[in-house]
Amino acid sequence: MLKTLRNAFKIKDIRNRIIFTFLMLIVIRIGSQLPVPGVDQEVFKNWFATQSNDAFSFFDAVTGGSFEQMSIFALNITPYITSSIIMQLLTIAIPKLEEMQKDGEEGRKKIAEFTRYVTVGLALIESVAMAIGFGRSGYLTNYNALSVISVVVTLTAGSAVLMWLGERITEKGIGNGISIVLVINIISRLPEDLSTLYQQFIAGQSVPAKAVLAAVIILAVIIAMVVFVILLQDAERRIPVQYSRKLQGRKQVGGQSTHIPLKVNTGGVIPVIFAQSLMQTPVIIASLMGKGNGTGIGSKILKGLSQSNWCSLSEPVYSIGLVIYIALIIAFAYFYTSITFNPLEIANNMKKQGGFIPGIRPGKPTSEYLNKILTYIVFIGAVGLAFVAFLPIFFSGVFNANISFGGTSIIIIVGVVIETIKQIESQMLVRYYKGFLND
Repeated sequence: MLKTLRNAFKIKDIRNRIIFTFLMLIVIRIGSQLPVPGVDQEVFKNWFATQSNDAFSFFDAVTGGSFEQMSIFALNITPYITSSIIMQLLTIAIPKLEEMQKDGEEGRKKIAEFTRYVTVGLALIESVAMAIGFGRSGYLTNYNALSVISVVVTLTAGSAVLMWLGERITEKGIGNGISIVLVINIISRLPEDLSTLYQQFIAGQSVPAKAVLAAVIILAVIIAMVVFVILLQDAERRIPVQYSRKLQGRKQVGGQSTHIPLKVNTGGVIPVIFAQSLMQTPVIIASLMGKGNGTGIGSKILKGLSQSNWCSLSEPVYSIGLVIYIALIIAFAYFYTSITFNPLEIANNMKKQGGFIPGIRPGKPTSEYLNKILTYIVFIGAVGLAFVAFLPIFFSGVFNANISFGGTSIIIIVGVVIETIKQIESQMLVRYYKGFLND
């Protein structure tokens, strides 16, 4: 990775792209510190500190602390992420959108435009709900129509600006703009999380040997998780494909061998986000409404849905929510793979181009074979995802390690870093080819 970056800085065009990306990230971090006008910062921070559920902690982590500070980027790019997922699902459900996606660059531009509109709409809905909810709870300095409008306009505009900055990074920077914005937000919380771990497990130890052992264990767990996620992200099953020779004029073409790379983690972090959103949405709504603190059956269900109560040695019954969470991750992994990977379409395309898998007949048998292989590897990837998501929850529940940095964050960071490095390498390769042709 360091070698790639060193070589990249030797090329002027790529160096300028990296510098542009860095400057945009500075602008984003500055915007994350600017407060929303009309919000009582101290009262809001005190309220946030009383929230024990992990839904708010994760939301604050992906917004880089913007939500806790209620800055102009408090919504961050979460509306864009939700919008992208919605559009991806609609592309499968609506034939017209599916046609657009197959239309090439023009079709993708139209879908991207629709995604922006949906993003602004979602940001507007979220900001209205937040402004009214916080106003009723006394978190606004003055709860009136003008202050509510001010908060709504600021939060919606902040989310739209952040989306625009992410797209500029994709266009003029090193690519993966939205993903890079998400990663820089998560990384910005790392110093605080590491400081929390240090104060809780290392600084408080009276025996130096225990402090050293705690530091070694924490470091070993973090490194092991990062290595595991790297292996999970890069793992793939390569299906060999052979193309038959064709006679074009007096020449024979084709006959080459290639492969279909089936990624083990086909859904990336999406299954975890889906499962987490489904589990935490009721908890967030109940918290904003001031509910869920009683002793009734509804309150107990909400406690079971909250990650902060899982793996608790004093109340193990609430860990049933963890079992449901893991089952949802596996289910969503299969669901997301089914809407993003179509074995029948791939089999038909291979048949049209004269391709076949050795030992498997073209057409439907090929589709059935790919489905069978995909079923196995998706399960392996889903179990791997569930393990990465489970491990921080286990340490948090058993050892009370209260940090916002979890398995989801590691998957996002590792995945985006790997993809960004590949983007830089591909840009360098294109640059070398251009230089060769010009010479």
